[in-house]
Amino acid sequence: MFVATIGFIMVIAIVALLLKGKMSPIVVLITVPTIAALIMGYSVGEVGGFIKEGVGTTTSNAILFLFSVVFFGVMSDVGVFDIIVNFLVKKAGANVVSITVATAIIAIIAHLDGSTATTVLISIPSMWPIYKRMKIRPHVLLCIVASAMGVMNLLPWGGPTARTATVLGMDATILWHMLIPIQVLGCIVTILLAVVLGILEKRRGAGLVGDAGDCAVAEAAAAQVQQGQELKRPGLLWFNILLTVGLIASLMLNITTSYVLFMLFLSAALIINFPSLKEQDNRIKAHAPTALIISATMLASGAMVGIMNGTNMLDAMANAIISVLPDALGRYIHIIFGVLGMPLGMVVGTDAYFYGIMPLIIEVGTKYGIAGLNTAMAMIIGKNVVLMISPLVPATYLAIGLVDMDLKDHIRFCFKWLFAVTMIMLLGGLLMGIIKL
Repeated sequence: MFVATIGFIMVIAIVALLLKGKMSPIVVLITVPTIAALIMGYSVGEVGGFIKEGVGTTTSNAILFLFSVVFFGVMSDVGVFDIIVNFLVKKAGANVVSITVATAIIAIIAHLDGSTATTVLISIPSMWPIYKRMKIRPHVLLCIVASAMGVMNLLPWGGPTARTATVLGMDATILWHMLIPIQVLGCIVTILLAVVLGILEKRRGAGLVGDAGDCAVAEAAAAQVQQGQELKRPGLLWFNILLTVGLIASLMLNITTSYVLFMLFLSAALIINFPSLKEQDNRIKAHAPTALIISATMLASGAMVGIMNGTNMLDAMANAIISVLPDALGRYIHIIFGVLGMPLGMVVGTDAYFYGIMPLIIEVGTKYGIAGLNTAMAMIIGKNVVLMISPLVPATYLAIGLVDMDLKDHIRFCFKWLFAVTMIMLLGGLLMGIIKL
């Protein structure tokens, strides 16, 4: 009972510190578990051994994230996504449903790089002038972008999938391969959501203005902020598109280790687009802060997982929960937390959710014969889709700021639609046998 008590105190402390935002996740995930292990009587040498074991399970995912963030950052710099966005904006014209569907497709494509801020800055400024001209509510724009972002964040370099893989001790790309059918379903549901919202907006009177399409497109083009034009490579556009498609295809075919692919493709991208040493260094430095922080956090989480496993803390905590949990509920704990993933994800930060709560629920599930992978896949769906309505995510404030909307109005409108997307994806995972009862 002593070990379980220390474990619960540790998890509560980690979640509380991460929610307060007073300390770096890297510091929290290393320091708190280390103190807990020392209190339990383990020596510094033993704790070091636990950390070494844990970090060893997260290294490949940390390297993957490091190189993937830089690669997609460079692709965004050179204008890979610009031509697609501009084409869809023009094709949308004055049709309300076409505009909402174009929004979904733009957001899905924009989030290929896994960056929430980039997705928001590509999707919303390009479509918001059109929405205003066509009298479509900004709530609709943000809801569609939020759904697309949540679904696409299942990519292995998106963050949550890499974090989940870290907790499971497996390669993020392998986990993603299992999640691809659910992600495809999510993309289809997001486009259908855009159709439904477009029809509802049309019934409210949206689009009933003269020559709206042409004016809207012109205004949208003028409204887009032209930043970093010197970095664009229009002459190399098709090379860069083929390079991006080739990388994604190679990842899906599992040709070799995912981080090796990103190393090779990033090198090719830098050599062709930025041949000089100074240019290459500048591009790497521009994207390094985000890549380094997340990768370091993953390594720190490995230290936490190593200590929790080495001290048998998770096992003790799981047994304590099982002693008070009815068997009827225990057998479905992964489904329960799959349903609760969205509301829970809104109030608990990403690191707290994946590194504090998920390992414990996985361990409890294993006591009832539920595979850890099964529990993790159920839990990741809801947390992903909630991404852009969580008050703990900076991109949420960026998005509502761009359209001048209150957070409460954004959440009130989006929650029911995004929860429906979550439930369809969870149900789809069950029906396809990816998540098992």
